[in-house]
Amino acid sequence: MQGNPNDAKDNKQIIFLGSSHLQLEESVNFGTLSRMSELKYRSPKGVHDVLPVDHQYLTYIKKAVRHRARQAGYKRIDPPIFEERTLFERSIGTHTDIVEKELFAVGRKGDTETDYALRPEFTAGICRSYIENGMQELPQPVELYAIGPCFRYDRPQKGRYRQFHQFDFEVIGLSDPSIDAQLIHLVVKIFRDLKILDRLKLQINNIGSSEDRTTFVQALRDYFAGKERNLPEQDRERLKHNPLRLFDSKEEDTQILLRLAPNLEQFIGEESRKYHATLLEYLDELKIPYTKNPGLVRGLDYYNQTVFEFWDSSTGAQNAVGGGGRFDYLLEQLGGKPTPSVGFAGGLERIMWHMQEAGVQAPNKDLVDVFVAQLGPEAKKQCLNLVSSLRDLGVHTVGALGEASLKSQMRLADRFQARYTLLLGQLEVKEGTIILRDMAAGKQKQIPFEKAIPEVIKLIGKDNLDSYSITDKFGEFADPGV
Repeated sequence: MQGNPNDAKDNKQIIFLGSSHLQLEESVNFGTLSRMSELKYRSPKGVHDVLPVDHQYLTYIKKAVRHRARQAGYKRIDPPIFEERTLFERSIGTHTDIVEKELFAVGRKGDTETDYALRPEFTAGICRSYIENGMQELPQPVELYAIGPCFRYDRPQKGRYRQFHQFDFEVIGLSDPSIDAQLIHLVVKIFRDLKILDRLKLQINNIGSSEDRTTFVQALRDYFAGKERNLPEQDRERLKHNPLRLFDSKEEDTQILLRLAPNLEQFIGEESRKYHATLLEYLDELKIPYTKNPGLVRGLDYYNQTVFEFWDSSTGAQNAVGGGGRFDYLLEQLGGKPTPSVGFAGGLERIMWHMQEAGVQAPNKDLVDVFVAQLGPEAKKQCLNLVSSLRDLGVHTVGALGEASLKSQMRLADRFQARYTLLLGQLEVKEGTIILRDMAAGKQKQIPFEKAIPEVIKLIGKDNLDSYSITDKFGEFADPGV
């Protein structure tokens, strides 16, 4: 989301950077903005810096994903950021926008034998890893999740970047409507945790078996015979190579023709209908509202049965936050044994955008509890140990250990929005005291230096200390991290 750098509020300049904004305490000189426009280096088009204020949201989202994933027995996996290009061509499809236009090719200089590409999604790498690492020998189904960056050379637009972040769930090794329902329920819980569920609508469809779609695709080709001239060039190519992708078209003429085209539901077999009906019964049992959407399809042969997406309640698919479905034929296409699978992928930037639009404020654990100000060399020596001891005890502490004046240091404490300030000058060093200032109340008192740490901990509260240690529960149930 980009903002106008010339917008001002209460005489304070607001500069929007990426998806975040930084409000400065003092007006920014327009000459400074002009120099910013002449910077020697800028981030590449379509990517953005993930700023600290963004990480407040992203960390919160990741925490919700990890928490719910662990509850459901999922194990984390991190496939490589780049893989052989052919892996994505096999899994995503050669005649798709992602492969034809959006893959980032990478390679070693002089290496002409192997063509690599940055991952545009997680499923292909996870399925490759399942086969390569013999996970079929594990108790089935194998439940895996991943969080990390993906890359697509897409046209930059709101909430869509060329480097973006996804979380991904895969359940491999079992086909049952209850598995699909549990996966959808897991995602619903995450969106509820993030307080955006009421902004989303679950769209769901049954695309049947591969055989069902083969018959349907032929019916589509027969229907469009003689109508090709009414299609835009891109959709004529879609009709030639992958007719199901016509349903993704944004062209009005194509959509008008599709309204009279054969319907996939007409070609779905009885077994697939029964599977889908059972899934909907489970969703009803879990009290998950959904919208049946016959236009929701997947254009690749390995997709089957369940497909679903979470759309923006007001704008539809334009601001969808993610989607999933069953892909029972993919692992076989990648060289493994026939293995039923279902998965879901959600976009972190899209979720963050919805949270911000809904006014959801992500918890900020990076607030400064104590700012330590000092004057003089002896005070600086004592403050070094004081700052270190406070940090070790879980107090978020910033120490101004430069040569700035006391007035400048106090101004800095205000800008850090510190709750308390400890001030140590030459006189306090001689007397063995220190000044404790409550920044919000504007009150201060002088206390013995040795009582500074106990007093600070009492004010902050032991329950509010950031006392996590890398050795906490080591080898037992330590948090796996971001």
